[in-house]
Amino acid sequence: MTVVVPFPRERRHTLHFLHALRAVSPVHLDTEVDVSALQQYRAGRPGAPSVLVHVLQAVGTVLAGHPDANAAITGPGWAPRIVRYAHVDAKVTLDRRIGDTRAVVSAVVPDVDVASRSFLQARLARLRESAPETLPETAGVRLLSRVPVPVGRWLFAAATRGPGRHRRLGTVSVTSLGHRRVQRFFSCGGTAVTVGVGRVADRPVAREGRVCVVPVLPLSLTFDHRVLDGALAADVLDDLVSVLEATPEPEPGP
Repeated sequence: MTVVVPFPRERRHTLHFLHALRAVSPVHLDTEVDVSALQQYRAGRPGAPSVLVHVLQAVGTVLAGHPDANAAITGPGWAPRIVRYAHVDAKVTLDRRIGDTRAVVSAVVPDVDVASRSFLQARLARLRESAPETLPETAGVRLLSRVPVPVGRWLFAAATRGPGRHRRLGTVSVTSLGHRRVQRFFSCGGTAVTVGVGRVADRPVAREGRVCVVPVLPLSLTFDHRVLDGALAADVLDDLVSVLEATPEPEPGP
């Protein structure tokens, strides 16, 4: 029997986000990363930070070197302006339950261009393990679930404009479906650059005329063509691969 139910209040923030996203002009790129060195580094360190943490740190490092990509478009259509941010704030998405409803919850991890892997690991663990109803980062989600849809739409638009936009929406988005058998996916996080992380899997790769089996990380990059062009986006993706394929530098202990 067909059933019609009200739109879940717990997902209203996603509805408002998608409404605001209509102005974005997304273009999609993808590649693969040989993470042999990264996996070997992690294997020798019990409790080592996750692959996602290494991706977050790589994103911070690379975008700090490409300020034209760590940016956003602002202003009216007849007088557009580009804002370039001093630091890299990464919006990460989480699959959580709010009450009985499964929802995507996002949170901004600030200054990932200077953050240590241990800090990023602890921050992600707190976001994953704490109840969404108790997190300060989800206060806006809770507010949007309570107010009528037209009011929520206005509040969302107001909160994501102006000088504080990067602290609420991030300067870059990083989203992962690596916990499932997803090879590639392309998401637009409302920022100039969105990085999508797939599942690491062993794949045959040609090296010096020989076929080897190596762990491969699928990586996608969606960019807003209003803010940057394809050549710069390709440079960003290529630099991400270079950073992730290199053996990580050990971080100093506490």
